[in-house]
Amino acid sequence: MMNEYTPTDIILHKKSRTLEILFNTGERFILPCEYLRVHSPSAEVRGHGIGNEKLVLNKEHVNILAIEPVGQYAIKPIFSDGHQSGIYSWKTLYELGKHQVANWQRYIEKVNNTK
Repeated sequence: MMNEYTPTDIILHKKSRTLEILFNTGERFILPCEYLRVHSPSAEVRGHGIGNEKLVLNKEHVNILAIEPVGQYAIKPIFSDGHQSGIYSWKTLYELGKHQVANWQRYIEKVNNTK
């Protein structure tokens, strides 16, 4: 069974600190490294269960140094702040791209509520 969300191209733009992903659906997302870092699917960020999520702050200048493939279903970005435990499945990347505006809005609201 073919994965519903399969990237046809993944391009790291280090200068603009973005990851460009083209999917087999024809959709193209440009995801800032900061956005990917603060929405990491790792336990460090997601926690170990509902309500245990951690708010990751001060990642405005984070970049992705390298991207390691994980089988045929995911990538593992190596971030400039040392974070490298997040495994981003194709579905996760697609969902992050599809819901980028709403996700970012929620993140900014949480950040503002900590000030």
